[in-house]
Amino acid sequence: MEKVDTSQLKKVLKPVHLWAIAVGLVISGEYFGWNFGWDVSGTIGFLIATIIVTVMYVTFIFSYTELTTSIPHAGGAFAYAYRAIGPIGGLIAGYATLIDFLLATPAIAFSLGSYVHFLHPGIGVLQAAVTFNIAFILLNISGVKESATFSVFITILAVGELLMFMGIVGPHFKMDNFMSNPMPFGWSGVFAALPFAVWFYLAIEGVAMVAEEVKDPRRNIPRGYIYALATLVFLALGVMILTGGVTDWRKLSKLDYPLPEAIGIVLGKGSGLTQIFASIGLFGLIASIHGTILASSRQVFAMARSGYLPKGLASVNSRFKTPHWAIVVGGLISFIALFTSNTSDILVLSVMGAVTMYMMSMISLFMLRKKEPNLERPFAAVFYPVFPAIALVISAVCLLAIMYYNLKISLVFYAGLGIALAVFVLLNKHKAKIMDDEMLNGPQAISL
Repeated sequence: MEKVDTSQLKKVLKPVHLWAIAVGLVISGEYFGWNFGWDVSGTIGFLIATIIVTVMYVTFIFSYTELTTSIPHAGGAFAYAYRAIGPIGGLIAGYATLIDFLLATPAIAFSLGSYVHFLHPGIGVLQAAVTFNIAFILLNISGVKESATFSVFITILAVGELLMFMGIVGPHFKMDNFMSNPMPFGWSGVFAALPFAVWFYLAIEGVAMVAEEVKDPRRNIPRGYIYALATLVFLALGVMILTGGVTDWRKLSKLDYPLPEAIGIVLGKGSGLTQIFASIGLFGLIASIHGTILASSRQVFAMARSGYLPKGLASVNSRFKTPHWAIVVGGLISFIALFTSNTSDILVLSVMGAVTMYMMSMISLFMLRKKEPNLERPFAAVFYPVFPAIALVISAVCLLAIMYYNLKISLVFYAGLGIALAVFVLLNKHKAKIMDDEMLNGPQAISL
């Protein structure tokens, strides 16, 4: 009887799956959350913030892809920082990534619950959020190819809906509406709006978490990232600009459902098309919660396999070849967040984790260029060192903005990091060497 390898993931993903996973992870950001940026900066102020953040993500992705293809490891930034900086660096990057993805899941679940409650008031927000969480935990356990195929289907529907939205509201765009009181808080508003602009693209880096499950990662990972980034930049700018011109933007700046409201203003809330749009608006949120569960489970799996979390979380289901215990534990954390916190606080913590992880990744890129100049780099960072430097600086500015406007939540983030570091040192994990060929030896150690 052939022995089942319980520490290896199945290689089945192609560029279309990576595009779907990346876009699916992010696309809920086009449906809600970003419009709160208008409330602190105005339309032009938020447009400037969005352009700055778009530059950050373009430079980041074209730099991060070097790391993803050189070290195609399910740990993502955790693996890169460990190799470049050492155990402490790995812990900081791993902690930030866990906060990023594990908390993005309940934030999106809350939004899904609110959306369902808006459509069907008899269904409670928390009830719907928990139901969606359970459903997608089970789907992710069933197999990565099955869940990736679902990602392709649901992401195409979500993108199609946003294109339909732009087609409906585009003819009703008025520049006078968009330019009304465009920067009420001046440049300080642009600074305050940066975290909301990050929400447009947050989690695209999650493709790195499935790097070990990609066929020919050296070739396919860059393709998946580039296709996804191009799609998201077009959708983010198109949705944000067109929505801001259909009415007084202040009417939409505090809503959890700005797109259905904009459609309702254009066509009338009693229109059948408005109702259809509101119903299928769930596709984008569903695509994202599915993707964040997929990505967060791979991060838990990778850190457990490397000894940073309990080893039992690194086991792979013999039938489905998925990290089932990592998926389940991630789900439990999501449930705890759903029952103990609120959407805005969870969202801010998730964004803090993301920008911290971006900074650690760019630092790792610079250090690996010096430490391992002969490392095989199937995709070299574009315009090195300029692009990674730009990504690092803008990420740092975004982190400062979040800390300045969300001091209490920032203290929670850093208190958690401090506890993790203390436990790590007390257990002497900072002196232990990780016996992980994929992390230590690069792509040549991986059977492609």
